Amino acid sequence: MAPIRVRIGVLGLALVAGLATPLAAPTTATAAPPTGGTAPAPTVEERRLDGEVPREILRRSGFAAVAPAFAHELGRAGSYREARAVVAREGSALWRRAVDRAQGRGPAHGDLGRDDDRPLYWARLGMTRELRTWAPGFGLGERQRAALLTELERTSRGQTDLRLPRSGPDKGAGKGMKRVLLTGFDPFTLDRDIRISNPSGAVALALDGAVIDTADGPARVETAVFPVRWRDFAEGAVERALRPYLPRVDLFTTVSQGRVGRFDVERTNGAWRGGFPDNENVSRTETVPVADPASQPQWTTTTLPYAAITAADTGRFPVYDNTTVTEIPAGGTEPVVRPDGPTPGSTAREGGGGNYLSNEIAYRATLLRDRLGLHGTLPGGHVHTPVLQFGAQNTDPATGAVTDPGFVRNRLDIVAQTRAIVAVAVSAAGPDRG
Repeated sequence: MAPIRVRIGVLGLALVAGLATPLAAPTTATAAPPTGGTAPAPTVEERRLDGEVPREILRRSGFAAVAPAFAHELGRAGSYREARAVVAREGSALWRRAVDRAQGRGPAHGDLGRDDDRPLYWARLGMTRELRTWAPGFGLGERQRAALLTELERTSRGQTDLRLPRSGPDKGAGKGMKRVLLTGFDPFTLDRDIRISNPSGAVALALDGAVIDTADGPARVETAVFPVRWRDFAEGAVERALRPYLPRVDLFTTVSQGRVGRFDVERTNGAWRGGFPDNENVSRTETVPVADPASQPQWTTTTLPYAAITAADTGRFPVYDNTTVTEIPAGGTEPVVRPDGPTPGSTAREGGGGNYLSNEIAYRATLLRDRLGLHGTLPGGHVHTPVLQFGAQNTDPATGAVTDPGFVRNRLDIVAQTRAIVAVAVSAAGPDRG
């Protein structure tokens, strides 16, 4: 397939990452601050655990005991230091367990598909809720609890488990092995349909540590997942996770769920948050907050080999080179849709991937690439997967089943095609960076 430029209207771009414009104004919800030494209340995201669907997903995947076991281990900690060791150990164990299940290692412990990303999401929330509401016998300050929660988030998302092989001349067993870094996301829009899975998270679990055969030799993929929360991004979660690794990889791609029935390689990313509520029902409409805002560009661009990717036969879904953005032209005041990318001096309102967190992770990762001086040498950018849809007879969120054969097939096809896209990208990117 040759590269295709597509025109997408303003309404179409509002449906970024499978989202529709909210019908009501979002509310800002945060955990209650600790008072009098008491623990904070669960977050909006954590309170969804009390629903029937999350409990069923955890039970049918064998992950229902994860949070209670974690709480038991926490209860044995007699100091902050001991608690930190428990958090790091159990967070890493959850990530490895989810990866092993997705890749067919060990028993499935339930009838839910091994490829399912949702058990990891809901089990992690069970752990963060236990930690957030934990009242230990020793003193635990607000900053200490926050540090423990950050450690749990990072370890249970694979962000501390990125093990890149050595490559280049005279580097032993890893010689000639390409290194790929790929990121996915949690499920989102859960108040619309709490059954939702995110295929980008399933891709991350399926490909973590995988070696992919490409036309240019083998490539080792390392993965991590990120939350769908504005605050984590504002606090530098993306940069903290990726900065140590971008200089060492041969290619990176951030991945998220995008439009119905298609993959998109997003050509341009914009420095704007459009306000759609996140998993905590928090909304942000502002310039993407980054370090050194004085040098912040309005736009960043992909360096993925989009022409090769869109021309290849990678699977059943079409793959597009998406060049459309929404901008306020230099000297203008109103947003304008541009099918061929931004014009000089314009202000970003939507990148090719819109103005939600999928656009933001692409913007942050490619800005980090550029600030590290790697724009001309490191292929990297963003790929949107198709929306993961349930089977035709299972579309009602109120009465539908948590899984069905069509749902599983769609997710497996998306995972397989993303793997093929990565293989094409690695081959087209050329020799490893040593």
